[in-house]
Amino acid sequence: MKFSGISKLLTLVILTTLAFTTYSCSTSKETTEATSNDGLDDLSFTLEKSGAVLWGETCGRCHNAPDPTAFSDRQWDAIGSHMRIRAGLTAEETEKIVTFLQQSN
Repeated sequence: MKFSGISKLLTLVILTTLAFTTYSCSTSKETTEATSNDGLDDLSFTLEKSGAVLWGETCGRCHNAPDPTAFSDRQWDAIGSHMRIRAGLTAEETEKIVTFLQQSN
């Protein structure tokens, strides 16, 4: 079966689109962060969640989340250590949540 010029062009376009889609989905986070820093250090272009988002999502699963001003910075550190174990949080998630709470009080 012979391909016409339009069929070849269509095949090329589909393969090129597939290649770009595959590449863009497999790009590592470190590469994305290193190449997308346009001097906007306060803005994150990755899909990482902030401490506020993590706090809202994780702490409210089991209990009412307390007011960030309810505890001191030192108390939030202790609570964060305890809840990391209880809630199965990673060290990074715990650090983000505790930092958010300490900055909010």
